[in-house]
Amino acid sequence: MLNDKLKNYHIILASGSPRRQAFFKALGLDFEIRLKSIKEEYPPRLTHFEICNYLAQLKALPYKEELQPNDILITSDTIVWHKNKAIGKPKDENDAFSILKSLSNSTHDVITSVCFTTKDYEKTLHNITKVTFKTLTEQEINYYINTYKPFDKAGAYGIQDWIGQIGVTKIEGSYFNVMGLPIHLVYRTLNNIANQ
Repeated sequence: MLNDKLKNYHIILASGSPRRQAFFKALGLDFEIRLKSIKEEYPPRLTHFEICNYLAQLKALPYKEELQPNDILITSDTIVWHKNKAIGKPKDENDAFSILKSLSNSTHDVITSVCFTTKDYEKTLHNITKVTFKTLTEQEINYYINTYKPFDKAGAYGIQDWIGQIGVTKIEGSYFNVMGLPIHLVYRTLNNIANQ
């Protein structure tokens, strides 16, 4: 449906994330995956969704010169915000353990920003989901890290994994946002572009 509306556009997804790629396939979209490496650093003054917005826009920068008139470039970034601190991907097993220990028995924000870039304009949206974990035991945390190796995930967990199934007691907002893409926002924005 959406693909027909966007037939005059060329969608570029600048993400190596298998989950984000799967979401785009689920939307029935024709898209190209184009990857460029970028140092994900942000000014320390930024907080909360400002960090994701900045990083999603930063990821679009290396592509801007090569965009064609009908291209729509989509970049995104996800962080976990907990106790007034941004939590990205864990560095190693010890880091993953301490992250999950800190998320145990508390609520955190998962924030994803999505940046839509064309030759003429740029639009960045963000989505926030509140996730609450039960008290996780050290055995549960260690089992999860050793079995699922969540080193490519912000906050050291995937909500769709075992730890989400046994540990998440409450979620306020978009489940898919926690997986890495607020797909309803992507759908709505692409629809708006198609209807312009």
